[in-house]
Amino acid sequence: MLKTATTIFLGLATSFTFLLVSPPPPKSFYHSLYISTSLSDNTSIANHLHTLTRRPHAAGSEANAEAAAYVLSIFTSSNIKSHIASYEVSLTYPSSRSLTLIPPPPETPTTFNLRQEIYDGDPYADVADEVQPTFHAYAKSGTVSGLVVYVNYGRIVDYLTLKEMGVNVSGTIVLARYGEIYRGNIVKNAYEEGAIGALLYTDRKDYGGGGGDTRWFPDEKWMPPSGVQVGTVYNGIGDPTTPGWASTGDCERLSEEEVEKGGDVPLIPSLPISGADGETILRSVGGDVAHEDWQGSIDAPTYRVGPGPGIINLSYTGNQIIGTIQNVIGIIEGAEEPDRFVILGNHRDAWTFGAVDPNSGTAALLEVAERLGKLQKKGWKPRRTIVLCNWDAEEYGLVGSTEWVEENREMLASRAVAYLNVDCGVAGPVFHASATPQLDELLKRATQQVQDPENSSQTIYDSWVDSSNSPPIGRLGDGGSDFAAFVQHVGIPAAAMFFGGGYPVYHSMYDDFVWMEKFGDPMFHRHVAVGSVWGLVALWLADEEFLPFNYLSYAKELQKSTKDLKDEISETDISLNPLFKSIEELHKAATTMNNQRKKEKVGHQCGIKII
Repeated sequence: MLKTATTIFLGLATSFTFLLVSPPPPKSFYHSLYISTSLSDNTSIANHLHTLTRRPHAAGSEANAEAAAYVLSIFTSSNIKSHIASYEVSLTYPSSRSLTLIPPPPETPTTFNLRQEIYDGDPYADVADEVQPTFHAYAKSGTVSGLVVYVNYGRIVDYLTLKEMGVNVSGTIVLARYGEIYRGNIVKNAYEEGAIGALLYTDRKDYGGGGGDTRWFPDEKWMPPSGVQVGTVYNGIGDPTTPGWASTGDCERLSEEEVEKGGDVPLIPSLPISGADGETILRSVGGDVAHEDWQGSIDAPTYRVGPGPGIINLSYTGNQIIGTIQNVIGIIEGAEEPDRFVILGNHRDAWTFGAVDPNSGTAALLEVAERLGKLQKKGWKPRRTIVLCNWDAEEYGLVGSTEWVEENREMLASRAVAYLNVDCGVAGPVFHASATPQLDELLKRATQQVQDPENSSQTIYDSWVDSSNSPPIGRLGDGGSDFAAFVQHVGIPAAAMFFGGGYPVYHSMYDDFVWMEKFGDPMFHRHVAVGSVWGLVALWLADEEFLPFNYLSYAKELQKSTKDLKDEISETDISLNPLFKSIEELHKAATTMNNQRKKEKVGHQCGIKII
């Protein structure tokens, strides 16, 4: 009897000891938990977005400082050590604007009110006056008067067409419609063609649903007639007065004259205007009828190229200041490789309410933070350090992220694993991603594990490849968003992801919570999905013992690009053989690395050490 009791006791003790020393769950357990419905919360995301978009919050404003405090509070409540990284940077705001059209007699002049109109029942009517008057950031101050020339999208090819038609834009004010190219390039091209001013409008054909009996926001998703797409016309990145160094303390700065000589700020005045005002001006333009593909919507006036006879008087005065911007930085320290950083970033500042751009991404970032906080409570610790960054002044020219990179350049160059960016996280259906090639396979792998928000019976990957054999992953070739300084200044692997793409009320007063709730993501399931992909990629980069990069993708991309270049220079005596040889060496090295990583992975799974 005693022997039996002793045996039972020893058995219980052994079981208890086993429980005490049982290993923690593998990292994969936490990764699966991260994307489970038990941790995700579309209602919480909607609440975050509603809070972030209560007021317009341009960079440097009190409302944007309040939004920064909100982001900081969510980070800290999620057990993420956080702080504010402030910079003193050059910002511009409109001081005065006026625009008058003088048509040929007997018509009378029209002075435009340059206002975006509220609508019946607009829940943001009480704060509409906080929206900055429509303007272009860093626009040249000045007063000009001249005949109008319609230049389509203001591309170089459009000016070539005008020259073929015998139209000279020198000394005129150009009227261009938004689309096809960056607004800063529209103004720059106009200056280089000799124009003295530029007006940019949102054509109904591109943003208003095509005309006819189309309705617009709040009844439909389209830009209202008074809607204006504002934005920057700066062609650089970072504070224009501190190119290459961080805008901290009493740092050295370029003068306004030195900035202008640098070539990245416009040298002629410009204004963004509404589609309704653009059509009014077009009615005063004579000359030859524009080409068919230059024409507007089905019920728009016939577009002619000019010059004139309508004359525009344009006046703009900007107020340039050195203002404070605030990046919010959250850090989850790695347990085994704390000096290696996986960085997630999204900007917070908006030209107006910013429901799509950028706070759909901010709401997703807060969702990621909350899920990571819940994982920490369950015992998860990342192998490498995860850094959550909420940037300021992106809209002015990627300012907050660039200043942070410039301040931390050496550390980032030696320690950053990758940078993952989400800007406009959700503008509608359909997933999109761009990346440097070594992250391609990781994006595919993540989308294979996250449910498609449009169809619960399939994954995002399934819908992504529906019309092609492989997902169309883009490349991070231009500025575009906050990945630019990481990729172009420091050379860090990077990716960007989002749902939807372009949307009609971009950078206007109508990019608000109502638009998102009605048209962008009524159930906020797309927000949940982008947060899942974003965080899952970050977790793999932070936790996997061997970094999950695939340089075979990089080698194949370089091979393709070099073959394309070879075709372009086929009629020259330039040899690309040294370049092809280097790429082949990269391909061999990548293959060897992939094979070795597979062996290491198999060895660890079997408990075998590979020598």
